[in-house]
Amino acid sequence: MSTLTTRDGTEIYYKDWGSGQPVVFAHGWPLDGDMWEYQMHFLAQRGYRVIAYDRRGFGRSSQPWNGYNYDTFADDLAELMNHLDLQGATLVGFSMGGGDVARYIGRHGNKRVAKAALLGAVTPIFGQTADFPQGVPAAVFDGIKAGLSKDRAQFISDFATPFFGTNRAGHQVSAGILAQTFNIAMLASLKGTIDCVTAFSQTDFRADLDKFSFPTLVIHGDDDQIVPFETTGKLVAQQVPGAQLKVYAGAPHALCFTHKDQVNADLLAFLEG
Repeated sequence: MSTLTTRDGTEIYYKDWGSGQPVVFAHGWPLDGDMWEYQMHFLAQRGYRVIAYDRRGFGRSSQPWNGYNYDTFADDLAELMNHLDLQGATLVGFSMGGGDVARYIGRHGNKRVAKAALLGAVTPIFGQTADFPQGVPAAVFDGIKAGLSKDRAQFISDFATPFFGTNRAGHQVSAGILAQTFNIAMLASLKGTIDCVTAFSQTDFRADLDKFSFPTLVIHGDDDQIVPFETTGKLVAQQVPGAQLKVYAGAPHALCFTHKDQVNADLLAFLEG
């Protein structure tokens, strides 16, 4: 396996396919880099070098007790970018992974970055704060952490319904994909899975987004039941100068699966543009 050992001894697993301009994928919670397989395969076939890593605590990476915060995640990503000596990369972040991308830019700048894409991302801020009352209330995240602590397997199984939007008329997902994503999620550390809820619910990325000075693509479903479009993707597109906004009508949070062909086409057009 391809792994990088970080400054604190954590092993970060990554896959590195193809050749050409690099595209680096940051995954959502509670999944790992395998969630990007359709996008990676599609782009690698079209002349891009595609790299996806498992965030610490998830997938095939180490499961340390500490370090589940966005400063650490951004530094892990920076070490991967430096280790592979990537130049002119496009960073693609889904959901929680959008925060990794934003904080990486905030802490490490855009020396190695040419473009960024944020898909269903938790940016600019996900949870409710005094100056962001439209955010998701803290009680929602407390309920998630309580559910994970009580019966993680059942919580993850139930979470698939709003994640894929199967509680909406006409929305279906295969039993295979449900099994795949459940199995991926269960590979993660319980500690990391719980701590990351705190990280993505309490981190403010507004200052990080102010440093986006390159082409940025925002993709979001307007029926996202996990990360509401009106308080996340819509605001990112307004904050980042010149950002392209693609709103998928009726799409759920898990659009990399449910709308993979549309996502692939939009990513390719963005990379080629």
